[in-house]
Order: sequence, then structure tokens, then C-alpha cells
Amino acid sequence: MRDCFLAVDIGASSGRHILGFVRDGRITLKEVYRFENGLTRKNGHLCWDIEHLFAEVVNGLKACKAAGYEPQTMGIDTWAVDFVLLDANGKIIGDSVAYRDARTDGVRDALEASGTLTFAEHYARTGIQYQKFNTAYQLAALKDEHPEQLAAAKTFLMVPDYLNYQLTGVAANEYTNASTTALVGAESKTWDDELIARLGLPRGIFQPIRMPGETLGGLLPEIAAEVGFDCKVILPATHDTGSAFLAVPARDDSAVYLSSGTWSLLGVENKAPITTPESCAENFTNEGGAWYRYRYLKNIMGLWMIQSVRREIGEKTGVRPTFPELIAAAKEAHSFEAFVDTNDPRFLAPESTITAVREATDWKVETLGQVMQTIYNSLASDYALAIDSLEKLTGKHYTSVNIVGGGSQDMYLNQMTATATNRPVYAGPTEGTALGNLIVQFIAAGIFLDLQTARDAIKLSFDIKEVLPNG
Repeated sequence: MRDCFLAVDIGASSGRHILGFVRDGRITLKEVYRFENGLTRKNGHLCWDIEHLFAEVVNGLKACKAAGYEPQTMGIDTWAVDFVLLDANGKIIGDSVAYRDARTDGVRDALEASGTLTFAEHYARTGIQYQKFNTAYQLAALKDEHPEQLAAAKTFLMVPDYLNYQLTGVAANEYTNASTTALVGAESKTWDDELIARLGLPRGIFQPIRMPGETLGGLLPEIAAEVGFDCKVILPATHDTGSAFLAVPARDDSAVYLSSGTWSLLGVENKAPITTPESCAENFTNEGGAWYRYRYLKNIMGLWMIQSVRREIGEKTGVRPTFPELIAAAKEAHSFEAFVDTNDPRFLAPESTITAVREATDWKVETLGQVMQTIYNSLASDYALAIDSLEKLTGKHYTSVNIVGGGSQDMYLNQMTATATNRPVYAGPTEGTALGNLIVQFIAAGIFLDLQTARDAIKLSFDIKEVLPNG
């Protein structure tokens, strides 16, 4: 069957191959393959097994063929900021270090102390928020630890760029992910040569930036022979948040978007970046989007905290609780009013999230239910605070919260969010990232005229739940 398109959506804990179909103006999705992802410790750092990821991309293509599907096009999206370096032979140099690793601790302070670059100037040039794991800081840390690796590098590719390179042989940096490096000019939308030079990075490793919707090419002959078919590889918004925002079926421009998964990304779409000192102080980011739509948003730690609690209990007991069981535990402690700062660095990669929660509040947190309720209280509160800041920075009033992604299934969090923000919440679609990935492919294929037409089809095709404040 050829009347289908494939989104390969890879997150920090798992990846999925999801086929998309459009019939009579309605979109349907079919998951054909799922695989695990995670961090490993290697040579003193937290790393991704990047070759495992590519092998699973190929395995998923084989699964498509085995199920009777040969997609016309495919697109890959992953998380942002992480990268690989290739040598002159196209081979990876060093390890694929992950953003949760501690190697970037203190890099911003060192750059400011040396007079190389203040964050205020960095933000004014790129519009990208401070996060200690920004690609610019990762490259600065690598330059100090392994200068020989940068010296030997010929090509810089972010994670989805590398997977595309392995499929097609074409090395390219896609715009939405490149923007998260904090090395792309907010206004110029291309590599900031002066910034790269000031950081002492080799300019030649960065590839020409290409846009979502562009075709990289077909599968390499050996890949096509292995999976049993050929298809075009299209660039979606390769940053998963960029794809997720495309899938928000917003009713108008008064909606706040929330991509809810491992991270919670809360914000709006703007036609121009906001790089004012006030925006810098609030640490809002201006990530590049498809068709140069800026995603003006706040990063909030998100469901990572809940995922970590689940994983921690599983390691101790041998059985991971289900998400409904964790929600039930929180409901039992619904009157518990403890809060933590979800963006406290202690939650980035703690040995014990439960212990970190207990240490981050003055409340006596004893039971699992109290831990979970504290996390839910804190997420909902941080969403409300972020919307307040958003309104001050943009001068606009936002009347609803539109949630997409896996977190949109958590109706307990949706209700708490509606109550904390005093706004109706519209939850769904669940597969926001994969759907946004597919939207770019559908438009490239001429199935939908533009993004608004595609969003209208999303409203028709998926169940969007309304949750009212205090409902």
C-alpha cells in the first residue's frame, strides 16, 4: 500500500514509526513499530547509543514493509540540542553525549568571566533561552575537554540530521533544530558567523540550513535493498516541539500552546522574534519553526519528573507502577499543597527524583501520593506563572490552553492546569509530534494547501477534550 506517509518520532525514552493516511479529508494514524531509547554512561558521560537508534529506524522501515505498507515519504523528528561530529570519512568522532550530562556545568559563567560572551548579548543575537545544555555550551565544553575532536571534525549534524544522513547520504542541518543550538541568528535565520568565531568553533563544520518541507533524497541503495522499498526522505520540523506545535488545532491566535511530554513546552507562535532584555530576564525562547513561524515559549521540566518516579520505583521493586496508578496515588493526596520549582537543576538527572522532591520543599513529603501531588501542584502552578509572563511580554491576552502530546491524556493534570490558569484546556491530539511531522509531508505532497487547512482537518479527525476551570 503506497497511499501513506511515515513519521519516525524519537523521544528520550522511546521511538515510534507512525503511518499517516488522509481519506475524505480526514487523517488517521497507525503505529507500526515502537522501540526503547535511553541513556548509558560511557567514558564518564551520559550518552546516547546513536547507532542503536539508526538500527531501530531501519527496523521500523522493515516493519512497514512486513505490514504491507510502502510510504511515499518519511520524516524523522527527535529532541533538540544534541549532536554528533563526523570526520572526513563520515564516521562519528567521540561519543554522542546527551544534554542531561554534567559537562556543561559552569560553561556560561566561564564564558562571561573570560569576557568571551555575556548571556545578555548571546540572547540578543539568537533569542534562545539559557539552558545549561544548549548546543553552544556543549561545543564549548567539548573544545576544552577534547580539542582534538573538533580539530578532526568535518561535519556537524544534530541527531535527526545524522539519522537522515545515514539514510540518504546527504548531510544537512534542518532549521528548527539548528535554531536550538543558540548559534543561529534570530533575525538572519542562518548561522551567526561572528558568534561561532567568538566561541572558537570551526565554521566549516556547519552545513547549509535547510527548511521543513524540503526533500533530502531517496534511500541509499543498500538501505532500500535492506528494507524492501524506496521512499523520499522529507525534512519535517525535525525538532519534536516544532512538529508538535504544528499539530495544535488552535481556534485562533488567543490560544496558548502546550506540548506535553518529557518536557512541557508552553508558548505561542509569533511572526517575529522577541529578544528584549525583559524577554531575556524571563528566559523565554524564540525557536525557529516551520515556515519561519517562531515558537515563543518557556521550557518547563514536564513529565520527566513523573517518568523518573515511575522508573525509580520499578528499579526498587522490580515492577513499574502504571501512570493511572501514579495518578490515583496523587488523587488520594489531593489536599496536599506542597510545591517545588520544576526547573530546579536538581531535577535534570537526579539519582532519586523522590528524594529530590523531598529536599526541594519545606513540607514533609512522606507518601508516594504526596510526592506525586507535589509534582502535579508544581507543574500546574508553573504553567500558570508562564502564561502570566507570556501575556506581559507579548502584550496579548490568551483565553485558552491547547495541549498536545502524550501528556494530554493525563486528565488529572489537565484539570489542575485549567484550574490553576483559570482557562479552558483543550486536550489532544495525543500523537501531536508525529502528526505535526506528517502535516509537513502532507503539505509537501499537495494533500493540504497550507497549515491552516491541515489544522482544520486535525479538528475533524481527532477527539479534542474540553476541560473547564474548577470543572
